[in-house]
Amino acid sequence: MWPVFWTVVRTYAPYVTFPVAFVVRAVGYHLEWFIRGKDPQPVEEEKSISERREDLKLDELLGKDHTQVVSLKDKLEFAPKAVLNSNLPEKN
Repeated sequence: MWPVFWTVVRTYAPYVTFPVAFVVRAVGYHLEWFIRGKDPQPVEEEKSISERREDLKLDELLGKDHTQVVSLKDKLEFAPKAVLNSNLPEKN
């Protein structure tokens, strides 16, 4: 008799466990909200790091005058002049 019982339980286990799990979860959910009290206040979504970075870049760009740009000669100041002029003939 026991082998037949365990075969039936094993065969119909999904049909029994799902409704039991559903009822247990529903009772637990409502019990949790009964203990906590009223619904929590909605939380405002925070901006992501990339959105904050873009906002900072836009704020920085708003304060600049885009007609004033650095010349290319001034951008080459990082390299020593001796290296750049090593192949040029010396002027007397």
